[in-house]
Amino acid sequence: MALCERGDDVVVLSRGKATAEARCGGLGARPACGRGAGKVELAVWTPEKAGDWSRVVDGADAIVHLAGAGVLDESWTPERKEMLRSSRIRSTELLAEAIARAEQKPRVFVSSSAVGYYGTETGDQVLEEGSPPGHDFLAQLVVDWENAAAAARGLAGVRVAHPRIGLVLGKGGGMLEKMLPAFKAFVGGPVGTGAQYMGWIHVVDVVRALEFALDSTELAGPFNLTAPEPVTMDAFAHALGNAMGRPSALRVPCFAVKLAFGTRSEAVLSGQRAVPKVLSDAGFAFVFPELASALADIVSNP
Repeated sequence: MALCERGDDVVVLSRGKATAEARCGGLGARPACGRGAGKVELAVWTPEKAGDWSRVVDGADAIVHLAGAGVLDESWTPERKEMLRSSRIRSTELLAEAIARAEQKPRVFVSSSAVGYYGTETGDQVLEEGSPPGHDFLAQLVVDWENAAAAARGLAGVRVAHPRIGLVLGKGGGMLEKMLPAFKAFVGGPVGTGAQYMGWIHVVDVVRALEFALDSTELAGPFNLTAPEPVTMDAFAHALGNAMGRPSALRVPCFAVKLAFGTRSEAVLSGQRAVPKVLSDAGFAFVFPELASALADIVSNP
């Protein structure tokens, strides 16, 4: 709870009170981060429809929306694709509409996005925020996701920022967690051809960049939330092996990925060479700009 630690009062919107308390460590409305720090409150919301939760928006200084069903969690059946879309697009529309209705509007709406915006066929092209969108399922999902904030941006005139989040490196989830067991067992290596680029970022820099977006008075529109040096999958696997003191020569072939992930394999076997031009131009300083130091921090800390 970085916002709470710096003294901000935070209201967590969650589908159920029990879920919200689990995310906040059961804190309720008590001080969450020590004496003098901010507080955490819980509010139940319905991301599929408007409700009493919209009162939280009125008078809030800032709104941060990071929700969305996991892209790789389940097979992409028609029903799952609809869930991926609605969990992002409908919830964003509802928040934007609540902002537009609010008498006391927030200063900023930080509404999550993804580097999947650029599509799966970009090769080694360097992708800045002005690069065009792709045409595949994930790219169109992200385009519609960003457009869903139109009511806040257009009707309400609120500053809206879209962090296009890349591959987040940290403990407790994501692709890195899935790769670690193989490397620990001395059978790790690149996934697929290894030529696909990975726009990675350390979770510490994700949190800091989101705070930066909240505090800035000028950062608006999309910004790539990736480290300055994207790497290929081959280079990523080599760096991970070095960080763990393990070999990285056993490649996971494309056919095995396709068997395991089906239509989702396009998201695993492709990548985006996205660079954070907007963040860099705005003066943001990364704690972990290089992959080696990022991986060393993660694998060396229990």
